[in-house]
Amino acid sequence: MSYPALLTLHLFAAIMFVGTVFFEVIMLEGVRHHVPKEIMRTMEGAIGKRARAIMPWVLVALFGAGFGLSWFHRGALATPFDSGFGLLLTVKILLALSVFGHFVTAMALHRLGRLRSRASQRIHISVFVHVVLIVLLAKLMFYVG
Repeated sequence: MSYPALLTLHLFAAIMFVGTVFFEVIMLEGVRHHVPKEIMRTMEGAIGKRARAIMPWVLVALFGAGFGLSWFHRGALATPFDSGFGLLLTVKILLALSVFGHFVTAMALHRLGRLRSRASQRIHISVFVHVVLIVLLAKLMFYVG
């Protein structure tokens, strides 16, 4: 697949993933105090069910395209300390792998019936911080020589 096609796929998948994380962390948390608990639980359950159906496919597209893009930058990744771009891309990839680990952990805990509200909230906040850093790095790596 061509670089522009991979980049477009990666960007759209990133928008979907980051947008979902933003919605869950910023929007839902802000609504929580204004909605009765039983309605909030129902809403979170419905949103969670939908996210669990869509997000694996979004992550396949995001990571698949990211892997394809990294192939184009394999020279910079081979010697990440030789350029700012290579270093920032390496850090971005490590953060992305951490996000993937968070996702797998959340899915496993959910399947085991052990994903409680507090754990879910912590995972969401951690993923939110990770994706904000990834977005910043994605912009910075093209400005740093």
